[in-house]
Amino acid sequence: MSFPADESARRAGAILTIDLGAIAANWRGLRDAGRAAGRPVDCAAVLKADAYGTGATVVGPRLAAEGCRQFFVAHIDEGIALRRVLPEHPIYVLNGLLAGTEPDFVQHGLTPVLNHLGQLNAWRAAAQRYERPLDAVVHLDTGMHRLGFGAEDAQVLINERGRLRGLRLALIISHLVASEEPANPVNGEQLSRFRNFVRAMPGAPTSLANSSGIFLGPDYHFDLLRPGAALYGINPLPGRGNPMLSVLTLQARILQTRRIDAFQTVGYGGAWRSARQSRIATIALGYADGYFRNLVNRTHVHIAGYNVPVVGRISMDLVTIDVTDVPEAACQAGATVEVLGPHLTPDDLADHARTNAYEVMTALGRRYHRAYVDGYADEPGDEQDEPDPPGAAA
Repeated sequence: MSFPADESARRAGAILTIDLGAIAANWRGLRDAGRAAGRPVDCAAVLKADAYGTGATVVGPRLAAEGCRQFFVAHIDEGIALRRVLPEHPIYVLNGLLAGTEPDFVQHGLTPVLNHLGQLNAWRAAAQRYERPLDAVVHLDTGMHRLGFGAEDAQVLINERGRLRGLRLALIISHLVASEEPANPVNGEQLSRFRNFVRAMPGAPTSLANSSGIFLGPDYHFDLLRPGAALYGINPLPGRGNPMLSVLTLQARILQTRRIDAFQTVGYGGAWRSARQSRIATIALGYADGYFRNLVNRTHVHIAGYNVPVVGRISMDLVTIDVTDVPEAACQAGATVEVLGPHLTPDDLADHARTNAYEVMTALGRRYHRAYVDGYADEPGDEQDEPDPPGAAA
């Protein structure tokens, strides 16, 4: 794939291509997995962290057009931005109600995920001030021990249902600790705790399964699936084949190729030394673009059918690669290399960086030129620039 021909792409050192059709197909597949048992299970989409680095205000409307009706974000500002392009859909804010933000939630039609009694009391007081019912989500902590009603607060809520007066309970949720480990007994323990709470608090829709949780089976599906990572191609089944479609390709431009003698060092600190006469290409990205510094001498890029090692330290704006074995015509200045894509997925790069694909995706830099394609609609190679949100000034 070559760089698009528009001006900003010509000026870019690297281009990130995001396939909206693949994201939509991943959502359909997860939704259908939830419905496989014949129950009317709905499927939301988690768009926090700018849709895992892919662009929430672009991805959200594409998923809405596909049939997704409910969306989750982490921060209220993420919800406000998403509301501009999704004027009608429920948007839930996972971090809940910060002090003094009640008017913002009401103004933008956002629903807080209530994580403790203090948030519940504040939201109920807001409903009284506005003299109308307000939607709310109750988050039960079944074992993560981060956010959510702990056992003591949950029992208070069970015993005193009147604390919800003035609120419409839109959803009860919890979050799985180790859903990517099907044999881990904590999954069953959390399921049991969640079921017990739901039995004591009947009448509201329920949601437990994140991306990996969907693959634990129908017992975990409840009324609403809540996938995030799998929508963006991250493998929800570590150690097994990835059932999700790849969503992005990151290409970087070669700025210069040079010859060096044997036993010469490359980059800061001389962290790599050539064992032979070599050709070294320098590509236009670095740790300022989310390409981790600890990848020094531990990963590769792909060019012209070759996996090419990254050598030397990762700089802020530059990465050096050993192209000695690549035909010279394929690695001249201006040629592009695949940094992420079918030959090296975010999961692969995460293994090299000793992190997870979530961090790889959410670290994707804003200096990249971003192009969006729809793999199920556009002609091959038909790219478009990142569109303006609906309603943006022309």
